[in-house]
This record gives sequence, structure tokens and C-alpha cells, in this order.
Amino acid sequence: MSKIKLTIDGKQVAASPGQTILEVARENGIEIPTMCHDDRISQTTSCFVCIVREKENGNWMPSCAAEVGEGLEIDTSSEAVQEMRRTALNLLLSEHSGDCEAPCTISCPAHARVEEYVRAGRDGDLRRTLEIAKERIPLPMSIGRVCPRFCEKDCRRNVMDNDGVAINDFKRISADLYYDDYMEERAELTGQKVAIIGSGPGGLAAAYFLRLEGIASDIFEKLPEAGGMLRYGIPEYRLPKEILDRELAHFSRMGGIEIFCNKELGRNLELEQLKKDYDAVIVAVGSWKASGMRTEGEELARGGIDWLEELALKGWQGEDPGETIVVGGGNTAMDCVRSALRLTDKPVHCMYRRTEKEMPAEQIEIDEAREEGAQFNFLTQPIELRRENGKLVLECLRMELGEPDASGRRRPVPIEGSEFEVAADTVIAAIGQKTIAPEGLPTNKWGDVDVAEEDCRADDNVFAAGDCVSGPATVVEAVAGGRRAALGVMAYLKGQECQLPYEINVSRGHWQSLSSDDLVLLFEPEEIKRVPHRLIPLEERTSTFKEVSYTFSEEEVAREGKRCIECSCTAKGDCSLKDFSENYGADPEHFGGEKGEKDYNSRHPQIIMDNGKCIKCGICVKICSEVVNEYLLGFKNRGFNTKVETAFNRPLPVEKCTECGECIEACPVGALDWKEKTEEQEQKEKDK
Repeated sequence: MSKIKLTIDGKQVAASPGQTILEVARENGIEIPTMCHDDRISQTTSCFVCIVREKENGNWMPSCAAEVGEGLEIDTSSEAVQEMRRTALNLLLSEHSGDCEAPCTISCPAHARVEEYVRAGRDGDLRRTLEIAKERIPLPMSIGRVCPRFCEKDCRRNVMDNDGVAINDFKRISADLYYDDYMEERAELTGQKVAIIGSGPGGLAAAYFLRLEGIASDIFEKLPEAGGMLRYGIPEYRLPKEILDRELAHFSRMGGIEIFCNKELGRNLELEQLKKDYDAVIVAVGSWKASGMRTEGEELARGGIDWLEELALKGWQGEDPGETIVVGGGNTAMDCVRSALRLTDKPVHCMYRRTEKEMPAEQIEIDEAREEGAQFNFLTQPIELRRENGKLVLECLRMELGEPDASGRRRPVPIEGSEFEVAADTVIAAIGQKTIAPEGLPTNKWGDVDVAEEDCRADDNVFAAGDCVSGPATVVEAVAGGRRAALGVMAYLKGQECQLPYEINVSRGHWQSLSSDDLVLLFEPEEIKRVPHRLIPLEERTSTFKEVSYTFSEEEVAREGKRCIECSCTAKGDCSLKDFSENYGADPEHFGGEKGEKDYNSRHPQIIMDNGKCIKCGICVKICSEVVNEYLLGFKNRGFNTKVETAFNRPLPVEKCTECGECIEACPVGALDWKEKTEEQEQKEKDK
């Protein structure tokens, strides 16, 4: 049989009559993406992701169905072809609803694989929990205690009982049990070295991720001991410094990381010299300047972060502050309130200009402060501070809430004639913090270091990370910033541009947009109440700086892990739609409008059908009929409402569905899957 000659992407190839362009391209090592093609079945030609273009007349054709012809010139890779494929993927995404990733992972600033480390803890493998957590969280002992739990706030378990899974405790117990003898794999040292200014979470994270890739670092800290905000900004009762020291010892054991204390920029350390002596510099100095109250006499108040630092330097053995007023509503304010309660038997007040609902502090911090005796004064605005007869007198106004401001919170408005005065021995202003940026570095309008978004570069070979870039934030956000700066440095040292991978995440929606009926429809969760946190006796909480909460036991963590719905897509590691969409830069939000009705069929004892994920490629229908020789699936309705279903919407018949898994294996998006995979099935997926 004579061969047909054609050209694909400038390469002349030979083909047999009747072959498709897709087949010939593959034979010649030219990859064309496709989602609806399977060699075992007849053509479906439904996804159009395999689109190619005939050069002579500009005709577009699906390569999985178009046959070769003599002299054809085919374009499979130009920008125009890529744009058409992107359009096809955008159309598929517009009707696709699932959960590429669990909301807990998406909401984690460090993007730790939350669902995976919770699953490991549930299964009793807490060492594996630690291993997974440390992929993105190099300070699991600290973060396991002080993180504001972004993941738990977005946990879908909230739909059922308004209580997310106690995710943070998985990091805490796994690190408490295994951290001292744990060591991750590290590349051989390359001889390159980076100077890091600041030993807080941002600086430590940068050093950690650099070291994993073989890059050494020297960390310079202005205070007597390492840890930054972890040591000097977070009270002992939340994060015992013995725990922090155990965690810091790990950095020394990694090799290639050294910490030098009592080294401060502008005093005994110069940025210009560091730029010359090291391959790169990362500035991670934190936001250590307390904001004023913007009232007359504000100089008589102590800054919140300054007061906590002083207590830390004294080993949390500070003087009795007497009757204390703390002004502010954030976590630093709660730290000051609760620390003052441990140092005095006099009243401790917290004044905040909005209501409790608008307080930025974590609710658990507010609740525990109240339990310990804090007196809250909401809708209260200080206007003047003065000293009279050996006491501080704070003049205040009563407020009421008006229209929302730029933050989305209702703006507090003064009530005319509502002035009143309160006397105290100590007034602490904990209303915010600012960055003192190193001289010579660019700053933004807030005074934070101004860096390039793509690589955290500030100037020359200087990068920056943490609070000095973002403004005051959380420990886990500083860790995420440290990693971004480390990636920027790695790219710089290789002479490359820093490009983070493009990722998409299709989602069924935030838990607040779902009803319990949706949850039962989608995930069938068992009702299990959250394991309560155990606290030390109240008298110890108010008289000592002993750690307030106990670590969960292994049994409690395993029980808590059973509450996890595991709501990410079961095919997230093997989804052609996600893979191709990321490769071609497709966007789930490109086309607006409502998605099709969710339909989750779990009536078969082993198999799930999720029409929300289905892209109507038809592979499962043809696999069942042409390969398995059964007719259990088919298309129902027409147009937008088309869906794959069993006849008369009946359950998959157990007597005919032999659970061969052919349709599941062929599905490109996980719309068909096993309820529980056997070891053999899991291994088959890994091999795939």
C-alpha cells in the first residue's frame, strides 16, 4: 500500500491511508492534547482540544477524526492553534463543577497539602503528616500553635455542624512527636551563600527552602536570641520558648544554616557590605514599630509590640502593670490583654472602637481572654491621654456604627456628648504596627519594602520577605513570603526569570454558599462532633505563662481525622482537563453564567457518578458499549442540559455492572470513580 506524504509542523512524515492526523502525529513524536479520544473506541470528536489547522486554506479540524491527505500541511503548535485549544478548554471549564483542590488547601497561605496530611494523621501515620506539612511549613511546631487556622475557617465540615476539622492540631502533634529525629532530604551544598536579615518566620522559611536546594545562608538577628516575632512578639502561654528552641535546633542540624544574634542593620551590620560579601541578600526584618493612637498624649501609652518584647526579654516575668487599658482589637491586643491578666490582679480592660463582631482578633483569643477576666469596652474611641495625680486618665467617646468603610466593616461614628473618662496605671496601644525599612531600599506608600511581585526582588541582589513586605500579618503568611523570596533568589542565582507555575482550581463554592443538603448530596459525611480542645485550669491560666492548651492525643487526632470530608476531586492528580487547562492558560471564569445542575449518583455500592464534573465527552458511554459490551450508560436530553445517565435514571445495575472499572479508568475528569479504592486500584492509578 502506497504511503501518503504530508507535513506536520514543518516535518515531512509518511502515513497510511485512513489514518487520522492525531495517530500520525503521535507516531512521529508530536504531542497533540485530547480528552475524548481512546484507541479502543470509535471516534467521539466532542472536546475539540485536539484542534489543528490546515495551512493552505486555514481550515480548522479535530485531529482525532480528520484523516490524512496527500500534501497536507498541518499546524499543531502555533499561537493561533494554542488560542483555539484554550477556547475549547474555556468552554469545557464553563460547564465543569467539581473541586480540583480542597478549600482548606486553597485557603492556606503556604498552600500546604492539608487534606493529605490530615488523611495521614487519621490513618495513624503522623510521621507522614509531618513530612507532608513540612513541604510548605518549615515551622510546624510553632504554626501548629499560633496559626489563625485559615484552613479551618474554609473547611466544608462547617456546613454540617459549624465546626471545621481541627486541622492545626495535626501539625502540632506530628511535630511534637517526631520533630527531634526528623530530617528532610537536602541537596548537596553548592558553595553559594545568602545573607538573611531577620530570624523571624519569614527569614527562617527563606533559609529553609534555600537549604533544600543546596544554598547555604547566614541569618543575622538584632536581638539576643533567634526567632523574631515568634520569640519576642508571641506570649509564652501561646508558644513556649522551649518549643521554639527545639524547632530552631533543627535548622542547625540541617547544615549550611548559621544564625548570628545581636547583629543589627545600621549598628554593626551594613547592607552594602552584605551585598558584596554574599551571592544575594534577603531582608526579613518584620514590622516592629508600634502605631500610635493618634490622640493627644499618646506618648504616655506603651506600644503593644514594644511591651511584649520587653516581657520576652525579661523571660515573661514583667512588673505588675496594675489596672490596665489595652486599646485595639487585633491579635496583638489580645496578647497584651492576656499577658497583663497574668501579671496583675487588678482589672484589665480592652477598648475597641467597633463591636466584637468587627474585631480582627481570632474569636478563640477573644473568648479565652474573656474567660480569663478581660473586660471589653466596645464602640469606644480614645481621644486624649493625660497623667493626673499619679494615674493615667484616658478620655473616650462612645461610638455607633455607620456605613461600611474600605475594609468592608461598618465605620464607627462618634455619638455627640458621649465623652467619659477612665483611669488606669498602664495604657497599651495595640492598634497596629509598621515597618522600619532598611535605608536605601524602595518603599511603598505604607512604608513597607517595595518588591517585584514575581520574584520579591527589591534592588540589585537584594530580596525581601515577610511582614516588611506585606505589613503585619500572620506567621504562616510570613512563611509563605519567605518561600517566595527563596524561589526568587534561586532563579536569580541561575540567571533565570522566576515564574511560578500557573494553577487553576475549579470549586463548587465556599461552604457558606452550600446547604447541608448539598453536602449530603456531594459527600455523604458521617455526623461526628469536633474533638474539644482541653485547656489547663483557669487559675493557672491567669497566674502563670504556662502553655494554655494541651496537644491532642493520637487517638483524638485519629477521631478528628474521620470528620474530614475529603472534598477535593478524587482525580486531582490525574485530570486531563486540569492539566491541559494549566498548560494552555485556560481560565474557569473566562465564560460567565450558571453551571449545569449538580447530580451526584452514589446508589451503586462501589461506583460514584458525578455529573457536575462530566464534560460530556462520551468515552464512558462507548467504553461500556463497545469494549465491555453492555449498554448501561447513555446521553439524556439535548443541548446545555445534556448529561450522561443510566436508563430511566436507575442505579447502575449490580448484576450487569461487573465493576470492571473500564469507564472509571477512561474518564478524563473523575466524573466516574470508586467510592473506596482497593490497594490494587490505587497502585494502578500510580502506575498510570
